[in-house]
Amino acid sequence: MRNLTFLCSLTTLLVIVKMGFPPPCDSEIYCTGSILHQVQEAKLFDDDKYFVDMKLKAAPDVVLSAFHNLSNASPNMTVPPAKLREFLSEYFEEAGTEFEPWTPEDWHEKPKFLEKVADQELRNWAEKIHNLWKSLGRKIRVGVKDHPELYSLIYTPHPVIVPGGRFREFYYWDSYWVINGLLLSEMTDTAYGMIQNFLYLVNRYGFVPNGGRIYYERRSQPPFLTLMVESYYRATKDKEFLRAALPTLEREHQFWMQNRSKAVTVNGAEHVLNRYHVEVGLPRPESYTDDLELVEGLTDDRKERMWMDLKAGAESGWDFSSRWYIDSDGHNNGTLTETRTSQILPVDLNALLCLNEKTLASFHRMLGNGDSAAQYDRAVARRVEAMESVLWDAERGAWFDYNLVTHSNHFEFYSSNLAPIWAQCYSRPEMPEKAVQYLKGSGALQFPNGVPTSMRQSGQQWDYPNAWPPLQHMLIEGLSKLPSKEAKDLAFDLAQRWIKTNWLAYSKYEAMFEKYDVNGDGKPGGGGEYEVQLGFGWTNGVALQLLDQYGATLTSGSRHVSSGLLLPLVISAHRMLQ
Repeated sequence: MRNLTFLCSLTTLLVIVKMGFPPPCDSEIYCTGSILHQVQEAKLFDDDKYFVDMKLKAAPDVVLSAFHNLSNASPNMTVPPAKLREFLSEYFEEAGTEFEPWTPEDWHEKPKFLEKVADQELRNWAEKIHNLWKSLGRKIRVGVKDHPELYSLIYTPHPVIVPGGRFREFYYWDSYWVINGLLLSEMTDTAYGMIQNFLYLVNRYGFVPNGGRIYYERRSQPPFLTLMVESYYRATKDKEFLRAALPTLEREHQFWMQNRSKAVTVNGAEHVLNRYHVEVGLPRPESYTDDLELVEGLTDDRKERMWMDLKAGAESGWDFSSRWYIDSDGHNNGTLTETRTSQILPVDLNALLCLNEKTLASFHRMLGNGDSAAQYDRAVARRVEAMESVLWDAERGAWFDYNLVTHSNHFEFYSSNLAPIWAQCYSRPEMPEKAVQYLKGSGALQFPNGVPTSMRQSGQQWDYPNAWPPLQHMLIEGLSKLPSKEAKDLAFDLAQRWIKTNWLAYSKYEAMFEKYDVNGDGKPGGGGEYEVQLGFGWTNGVALQLLDQYGATLTSGSRHVSSGLLLPLVISAHRMLQ
């Protein structure tokens, strides 16, 4: 047992409150307490997330009392692994039992976008991706609503499409690309239900949690809800839906401005930009042992700060990346222990919020709210000015994250450096064209299978050599909107590379992966805290969007697919989906 006794007792919550940290959730089983600590320390499961997704068979006070008696009867109050297994068998159900079988009722064969895909191989593959929505659909059992105390799952009223694999529940920013894919698949009702779930969550929490579990209740993810509503409105032109959703979208925006903003002074002028910031100084329940091992040897203050910054990294969606490193000298170097996410103003978060503000202005304008539209117009102008003053580097020709410790920018390549092109948040047309030249000179275009997340091989999954679907799509979409032929040609070239590697991987493994390796045709990505997952919600959505946009000219490339044994990780991931 590690010397973290405050995590090992049934008085955990009281101690945490005395230390000044609000509890991450109300559960002394799923978020804090001796059961969580001892089960995760015993490493009874390959993945820490498995335990905190298990359902209780009895009321929490009954389970807590039973464990108290069990631990009191054990030497040093440490329950042996065999006894822990017996305890779990008696008081917990297997993970995943909170869902009932469900096939989306609005799924149908042959959506119209398939007609745009000229290459027969790609069209057949697109049909298979369209079929995957059925396997990724989840409907929450009514028992979660009636007895929420027995579950870590957060109840939402409508069925969802999940990412896949270990990600059994909804995830926030994943769902933006899922919803866009569903709309192409003409599954409007399913997309509507997912958006209604997110609106419900904002009205409950003030923001959308990272994912659909109570251990995510204190952190969010990149706020894409406003853009989800825009996608749905474009598909349906349902103005009453828009009118009803708008106050909730504004509430979410207010949350980010009140709780995730930071004022900085550059060249004598003060600017307000946003960051990721989670004030819960405890290990993540779903990655509990990883977080304990990472802080071994640190002082209590540094442990707490480390855990807060890991949660902020999870809130960013980039969990984890060298992007969040700030070493003892204040430089963007080090290892995972140098993660200081909350001390960085990220380019892409601010680009996204800029786009949200532009979109909220357009919503108000469509609904005849001229004064409110003007308020958001002014917010956009302030943010563009702030991004150009704090994040833009004219000499390098791109936007760069800002370090709040050193009051300087990080000049490493990350694909997020181009996010303002996607958001169209800049004041001068030469800026995105300069950024295209920056991208061409970065070395990130030399790979045949996508743009790497970074050029730094840290071992973390949001770094080289991994390429991620949402980042590919944001880059391609941004380039495609620029007026220059060079940018548009580059967008198509990147779309072709991405579709090829997705298609080759599917041909080899009959699976869509959450991420891919830029160095091998159809090679899944790796690194980080868990094996690469398949399913996969946002990968499917991005592929369908690119096939819809470029289907007339995209090709599957080589017809030769090497045979061989499937990766063991693919086999295990298939089992997780079943």
